[in-house]
Amino acid sequence: MKTNIIGKPVDRVDARLKVTGAAKYAAEFNQNQMAYAFPVRSTIGNGSITNIDTSAAEKAGGVLAVLTHKNAPRLKQINPQEIMKAVGGGGIPGEILLPVQDNKVHYWGQYIGLVVAETYEQARTAAQLVKVDYVKSPLVIDLEKEKSKGFKPEKVFGFEDVQIHEGNAANAIKSAPVEIEQTYTTSTENHHPMEPHATIAVWEGTDKLTLYDATQGVKDSQGIAAYVLNLKPENVQVIAPYIGGGFGCKGQWMNPILAAMGAQVVKRPVKFALTRQMMQTNTGRRGATIQKIALASDQSGKLTAIRHLNDTYTSNLTEFFEPSGLPTKVLYAAPNREITHTVAHLNIGTPTTMRAPGEANFALESAMDELADKLKIDPIQLRIINHADADPLKKIAWSSEYLKECYRTGAEKFGWNRRNQTPRMNRNGKYLIGYGMATATYPAFRSSATVRIRMTADGAVKVMCATQDIGTGTYTIMAQTAADALGVPIEKITVDLGDSSLPLAPVSGGSTTTASVIPAVLATAEVLRQDLMRMAIADGKSKLNGRKIEEIEYRDTKLFVKGDASKNDSYSDLMRRNSKTMMEACTTAMPASGVGLSGNSAPCQTAPFALEENSDATKYSFHSFGAQFAEVMVDEDLGIVRVSRFTSVQDVGRIMNEKTARSQVIGGVIYGLGAALMEATEYDKRWANPVTRTLADYHVPVNLDVPPIDVYFIGKPDPHISPIGARGLGEIGTTGVAAAIANAVFNATGQRIRDLPLTPDKLL
Repeated sequence: MKTNIIGKPVDRVDARLKVTGAAKYAAEFNQNQMAYAFPVRSTIGNGSITNIDTSAAEKAGGVLAVLTHKNAPRLKQINPQEIMKAVGGGGIPGEILLPVQDNKVHYWGQYIGLVVAETYEQARTAAQLVKVDYVKSPLVIDLEKEKSKGFKPEKVFGFEDVQIHEGNAANAIKSAPVEIEQTYTTSTENHHPMEPHATIAVWEGTDKLTLYDATQGVKDSQGIAAYVLNLKPENVQVIAPYIGGGFGCKGQWMNPILAAMGAQVVKRPVKFALTRQMMQTNTGRRGATIQKIALASDQSGKLTAIRHLNDTYTSNLTEFFEPSGLPTKVLYAAPNREITHTVAHLNIGTPTTMRAPGEANFALESAMDELADKLKIDPIQLRIINHADADPLKKIAWSSEYLKECYRTGAEKFGWNRRNQTPRMNRNGKYLIGYGMATATYPAFRSSATVRIRMTADGAVKVMCATQDIGTGTYTIMAQTAADALGVPIEKITVDLGDSSLPLAPVSGGSTTTASVIPAVLATAEVLRQDLMRMAIADGKSKLNGRKIEEIEYRDTKLFVKGDASKNDSYSDLMRRNSKTMMEACTTAMPASGVGLSGNSAPCQTAPFALEENSDATKYSFHSFGAQFAEVMVDEDLGIVRVSRFTSVQDVGRIMNEKTARSQVIGGVIYGLGAALMEATEYDKRWANPVTRTLADYHVPVNLDVPPIDVYFIGKPDPHISPIGARGLGEIGTTGVAAAIANAVFNATGQRIRDLPLTPDKLL
């Protein structure tokens, strides 16, 4: 693939709009005669409503309607198989719980009513006036107590096996010369993107609905809204041009449906914006885990067995759980491997995907560090000894893999040779200094996507796709790809996305967007370029008349004969001579690799596969890998841990934009830093409500917590995932980070903390 600006650190094409405030987010599409909604939420964790008195709220100033299960519009009951078909297989609601349809309460904070008023303040005030009587059922909220009663699901995400038994791990561990076995725990973490969830619902008549919604999947949101509201999909339009962070929580929750119900009742546009407190209860979270890992090896460090037993929780409203054993399926060669997941049902809200769900890799990478310490082997060397040259379970080659190069590059850039294997040997005044590292990994997915590109006679180009930019730079890399493939300056290209009326694209989750949408941009631009070439070849007035396509080059909005730039024809002149005010191409790029891929449902031509691509996903295993390195300073008197510097090296295929890619990894590292040192959701066991209810209580990293973060990329294209060769990198940056920090804390202090977060009380 010939490139000019792909890979370069091009500034975001939407940067000026964002810094000037011109980029509009969901809550900013204010409408004429718009009303405001505020929910009534349950104050028990399990039970049912016996009476709900809305009389005082209905009399309050400005109130237009109060919706409860007694009077709310009826919604279509969810059949999981039907709704998956309705959204094209891309996703289902975060929880199978239709809002305000019955009197059942499943968790504290559940939506049980909705007040719609003239102003936000009036709606919020009136919501406090609703009086609710309950019958309480017993609460089940303690994972440690309930794990023995859990069930063992066979799969997660609908396709990923989570119960693995290869060989005989128990016997291998029992007979091994060297073995370790430890339990590691991680806390419940909550989503807090910069932009909380928000929706504005606008009805046109009784059968057409527009939702301005903060969503990671405009097509999925369209499908779910159409399904539960009994509308034709084409009569629902979801608009989300800018999203202030997603990370998994802005999947398909029911706040847009509540907004639509409120707007339907009052016959006016309605805005429903969640508070920070609601982000702790109503938009999912990463479930807590208890992970017991055993590693067995010979005296040289060669692994003979890995056993990884995972306990976590879910609710009765979803099939999702935190699959924390997934990295153990792909990391390290061992002839015996056992991975299990046991899932308990708890009354503390529904877990959901959260950046790199299941892949955080704290337990396995901590255990590898413990084994290295026991064997007195350098942690990097131990990982190289056990490097998996092929997928250890599937027994097939990696599509592209440079993990050892990540280790080497990271060790050099970080200065790993300054590390002393013996803990407590480095000090700077009152601070103990430690060095730690861990492996990063995340699967590489690709789905089908459709793109339409339109060129006008003045040379302007518009790229259209119903994908989303959740803050990652999708606008920019789509523009870069089209600019390269058409030979048009990036300044002449606009990108339209975040609108369900545009051509089909997958949800922005699982790090799929770059691998899915960018090949479609490339394929469509190539079709349009060849249409221009054929027009020039057939045009008697063109200097390219009679030539063959393979004889023609392109750049600077012109076509020209290879080796003779004087024989050229500009796109604009060519189109005007042929009475074309506009030319357009639409192409679906089908996936050629990966697992769980959606099919072609767009009425556009399908791009051909390259011969070296793997169309059946049985020849190669698609994963990205990386290495994380942390330096910490630990205050021996106070137990406070500071990460003083961090180095991340990633192998994610071709880099589309060095600046936005680096920003993605920096964000992922900060995510992992929060998990390592401060993020934990605590629940009141009497009521099952989170007592860490705001950002004053639920701590996330701020500027002073974040050290210098150096990011490096291997940058070698994956030849099998697509013609672009790029894999997604939104999530891999956070994997292994917490383990690297915990391992560095051990190197600094000699104390092995196996329970996240690493708060001062645990070190003291």
